[in-house]
Amino acid sequence: MRQNHYATKQIEILPRPRTRGQNLVKINFSFWRLSYTVVTAFCLLGFTAASGPTSIGNDVELRVGIIQRFGEKSTAKLQLEPTASDRLRLRFQVGSKLETIVTDKPIKLETVMQTLPKPVVEEVVVLGTYRTFETAEDSAKKWRSQGVEVEISQPERWQVWAKRDVYSTALLRRLLFQNVQAAGAKMAYVDTKIQDKVPRVSWVVNGKRYSPNELAISADKNLIRVSKGEKPGTGRLYSGRMTLQPNAYGTYTLVNEVRLETYLRGVVPNEIGTDVPTAALESQAILARTYALRNVRRFAVDNYQLCADTHCQVYYGLSGATAKTDKAIAATRGMVLTYNNQLVDALYSSTTGGVTAFFSDVWNGEDRPYLQPVVDTPINFWNLSQQSLADEKNFQRFISMKQGFNESNWDVFRWRKESSIPEITKDLQKFLSVKKSPYAKFTTLEAIAITKRSSSGRILDLAVKTDIGVFTLHKDEIRSAFAAPVSTLFYLQPLNKGAAELWGYAFIGGGLGHGVGLSQTGAQNLAKLGWSTPKILQFYYPGTKIQIFNDQISNPAG
Repeated sequence: MRQNHYATKQIEILPRPRTRGQNLVKINFSFWRLSYTVVTAFCLLGFTAASGPTSIGNDVELRVGIIQRFGEKSTAKLQLEPTASDRLRLRFQVGSKLETIVTDKPIKLETVMQTLPKPVVEEVVVLGTYRTFETAEDSAKKWRSQGVEVEISQPERWQVWAKRDVYSTALLRRLLFQNVQAAGAKMAYVDTKIQDKVPRVSWVVNGKRYSPNELAISADKNLIRVSKGEKPGTGRLYSGRMTLQPNAYGTYTLVNEVRLETYLRGVVPNEIGTDVPTAALESQAILARTYALRNVRRFAVDNYQLCADTHCQVYYGLSGATAKTDKAIAATRGMVLTYNNQLVDALYSSTTGGVTAFFSDVWNGEDRPYLQPVVDTPINFWNLSQQSLADEKNFQRFISMKQGFNESNWDVFRWRKESSIPEITKDLQKFLSVKKSPYAKFTTLEAIAITKRSSSGRILDLAVKTDIGVFTLHKDEIRSAFAAPVSTLFYLQPLNKGAAELWGYAFIGGGLGHGVGLSQTGAQNLAKLGWSTPKILQFYYPGTKIQIFNDQISNPAG
């Protein structure tokens, strides 16, 4: 992504219409450097906002969005039910009164589209669309350095928005948009929606229908089953409480309020599996705990902290928990990975393809000293300092090697996928359309070529030549732009298939995922070889240490 540099200039605008007791004044300010007071009121029926984990003894409580955009479809349904011999306790606001309903029956949440008395305009300035939170966060940091107040959202893909309560009028939004476009931010756009209907969630208890905007759900035994069907006993079982709350996209999020150590019971088996050596399970537990504590900022725009899929960590409640994974979590209780007494950025992926990567090989932003290229072998036989994988010949020779790596026996360690020009064209056009790129209008793909690699072999820049010009894809967005590659550790081979014209390309590479930090498959092999948990973590995160989480350990992510 190109970094834009914006000039500071003076503009003059009028504030929104005054209310009683206010004076109408002109406001002069330096471009985008707005002085403002933001007061955010959270009314979640007694529950706190999602600024950070809530301490509970020697544990903390997290807020995890397990169903993030409920109500996108008018047919959406959810069923919440207590376990045997238990009851659900529902709390919600009716006017100024807080009501409580207790029932031992399942609650069926249904979505209905409510017609508004008059259409409502909902508008936000989208400053960029990204594959990952990490890249979106780096973009947000750059916008803030230019004086633009922003927030990170995830209506579907990650986006950076101009902060809605700062750019709160159509005039402010238009001024901002015009200036960022004039300064070169070509991917920015104003997303305007005119709503004449909105989703409302309702349910029936004892023959009476309720439809409040927020709902708190608890159970006497602290267990709630959530399913998308209506068959009793199906779905996933969650510990803790639930809240159904509005989000920033006009729909609802079902949030699980769960203690960290219990949350890990739903993460570890679903991230690395259950039939895994103990040292690998313990490594995963320490990383998952560290990751959760460091990343509670992700969904501040929606008033919760973490999601339940691969954009955060896969979390399925208590469904899938086993005695073996529970034992690994208990054995590492409270343990986190640190560097200089700070929580590390505990990134990990399925399969590295034989070499891990710098943070900046995949995302924009500052490198972390403990995230660096490591040849993923128990005994190193490739010297990266002398045989850099930035060199195309070295890279292709490395990819041709299949034996001796921690991941050699995994099917995604090495792969070859062919894709025709029409398939590649369709993928690219879809990707560019989502980003609102002017290149989305291309009709003919003429060639693609890798123009820059990192020393770990990851593609940094990939050029695309079309009938309307040449553009470059960067780092992690390459995986979004093409369906074929499952990592950025690959090279291209043009294919003619016996014809004179180019048929397409073979994507030849290795690994699954971003390749930064621990390899889940590699850790399993090292554990089988007898490596201890600390040794495995030190291998993938050099210079780090394991500590019991305490108030003296800081979170550099804020």
